[in-house]
Amino acid sequence: MRAAYRVLAMLVTLGVVIQVAAIGLDGFMLNSDARDGVTVDSSYSNLGQSIHAMNGNILAVVVLALLVVSFFADVPGGRKLAGIVFGLVVLQITLAVLASGAPALGILHGINGLAIAGVASMAAKRASTPPVLSTSG
Repeated sequence: MRAAYRVLAMLVTLGVVIQVAAIGLDGFMLNSDARDGVTVDSSYSNLGQSIHAMNGNILAVVVLALLVVSFFADVPGGRKLAGIVFGLVVLQITLAVLASGAPALGILHGINGLAIAGVASMAAKRASTPPVLSTSG
């Protein structure tokens, strides 16, 4: 289970990297489309937005799996770190919903995404460290 925990935590970190790349693609595609005269309205979408939305849903499932696995994996502080990642993802979804009405919250959405990657990376590293065996006796 320790290996599953590590892999899931690494997948969360990789997922955030994909999110950052996708939203960067979205911004540049939006800019390019607007320059080319494409109508940008509520029905507008591009590949970057689609990847960001789809990957965000996948990430939520992976984070939930990480939380569940954390209860069975022998990772020091693993439940705590998985819980923090889960909480940050709940905050991330909340910020995404609220940012449609208050776009400035997008700043916090981006910063929080980096926090998710950082904590998930710490969790993966913690799971990579061999457990300390008790020698009492």
